[in-house]
Amino acid sequence: MEHVFTPVLDFQAALGECPLWSVADQMLYFVDIKRCCIHRFDPATGALATTRLPEEVGCIGLVEGGGFIAGLRSGLWMLEADGTPRGMLAANPEDQEISRFNDGSVDPAGRFVAGTVDETRERGFASLYRYDASGLTRLADGLLTSNGVAFSPDGRRLYHSDTLRYTLYTYDYDPATGAATNRQVFARFGSDTDKGRPDGGAVDTEGCYWTALFEGGRVQRYAPDGRLLAEYPVPAKCPTMVAFGGPDLKTLYCTSARVGRPEEELATFPLSGALFTMRTEVAGLARPLFNPSC
Repeated sequence: MEHVFTPVLDFQAALGECPLWSVADQMLYFVDIKRCCIHRFDPATGALATTRLPEEVGCIGLVEGGGFIAGLRSGLWMLEADGTPRGMLAANPEDQEISRFNDGSVDPAGRFVAGTVDETRERGFASLYRYDASGLTRLADGLLTSNGVAFSPDGRRLYHSDTLRYTLYTYDYDPATGAATNRQVFARFGSDTDKGRPDGGAVDTEGCYWTALFEGGRVQRYAPDGRLLAEYPVPAKCPTMVAFGGPDLKTLYCTSARVGRPEEELATFPLSGALFTMRTEVAGLARPLFNPSC
């Protein structure tokens, strides 16, 4: 099997993010943060449907019974399947002039774990939160850009990155309570010649973590013990996040960005902003559904 990322949707997203496969309807959802959109892509027909929201949407999760939980600038919201706001679950507790929700994922028990981004890029005002029926709980703070939220197959390890600090962490995670403890550095990135840094990620059935390297032009796969197993070039300088999809969960989708990128870079990587796919030998994990009563 040739492992090559190819464009499946030549789509110039400004900041494509949060690809999310729905097993129920065999569709891929993803967002364009800067254009305030949720997209639904049908790989069987190539059709793309777009829902526009009144503010930036950093992440989404599928909800039991239909619709989405979404991390917006103002907070966490419940949305109908067509994107109509159903109600706010929790306000963003940070300064919304410089903070918005970014990457997030539903945990194995049905809670939502999502973080924020510090748009000053220097003060460390961002945090990682867990949302459940008891409300919003801070799991980590002092971050620049919260990203990369994913869980091991047994739900007992939480992966999480601080992109602008070029660091990917793991936590011991308790699926019964949602407690995240014992933060450890899993991998560090970047050098004088390589500015690639960990953005969104996903975990496969072997427990390996896949991460898109923003400004690194590639996706990497790591063993649970932290060994780099493989890396795969992406025809865009800024891949943003990966997600497994397809009927067998062996199609790896990868979003990308073009907003704010230099003209010479876009000339070299004209597919920046596109949605890419690559077939894998190992399957990914089906994404859990958010349970509002959890």
